[in-house]
Amino acid sequence: MSAETTQAASASFAPAPAVERSAAALLEVRGLAAQYGPTKVLHGIDFAVGAAGITTVLGANGAGKTTLLRAVCNMIRTSGEVRLAGERIDGLATEAIVRRGVGHVPDGRGTFMNLTVEENLRLGAHTRKDRAEIGPDCERMYAYFPRLKERRRQQAGTLSGGEQQMLAVSRALMLRPRLLLLDEPSFGLAPLIVQQLFEILKAINQSERIGMLLVEQNAAMALALADHAYLLETGRVVMSGSAQAIRSDEQVRRSYLGY
Repeated sequence: MSAETTQAASASFAPAPAVERSAAALLEVRGLAAQYGPTKVLHGIDFAVGAAGITTVLGANGAGKTTLLRAVCNMIRTSGEVRLAGERIDGLATEAIVRRGVGHVPDGRGTFMNLTVEENLRLGAHTRKDRAEIGPDCERMYAYFPRLKERRRQQAGTLSGGEQQMLAVSRALMLRPRLLLLDEPSFGLAPLIVQQLFEILKAINQSERIGMLLVEQNAAMALALADHAYLLETGRVVMSGSAQAIRSDEQVRRSYLGY
């Protein structure tokens, strides 16, 4: 998806409707703006993630997708209102937001290469106080990702790209989050691995009722996984709706899905 393609298509997209506050929403964001130094990247964005829902944010490189996730975690300079389960978290330190149950799988995976698989998993639970439950939760991750169990004593830096992504997701889940932020989980992975990973994410969402906010360039996979979607262009939401409706939109099909 090139920036030129999205710019050409944006003129025909209807403006995104305002987000209405809902008791069923896990994450509610209003007027979110973000910038790096003097450069503004997000311009007053509204969006929401339903309780136990999966919301995807689509857009070309440079649209502001990664910045959006960082802004939710207050990792950059932001303004606007961010609520998690009705509680305002904007203005809190990133560590405090994590402790409230927001897990983040960053772009580039962010695994600790010199630590073993299991050491990475246990590090993901470092903010938890229920230490006796950490071991069983490692086993739960191995049930989702059996390949990691085979490599539990292996250094993360020796894993394949797909295995590192599995580890990054598992490590974030060790937090026992209410909300999981996923930044381009398909990047650099073979199509079969992407399909397997997305199937596991769906299973985790359904079995553990974890809300997910997914940033993706693989629009077809993201829309198949999500229940709601937002289209982001140059830091603004230009279209939103159910994933099914957006997948069926002619302009989205031409510009993002290639048919």
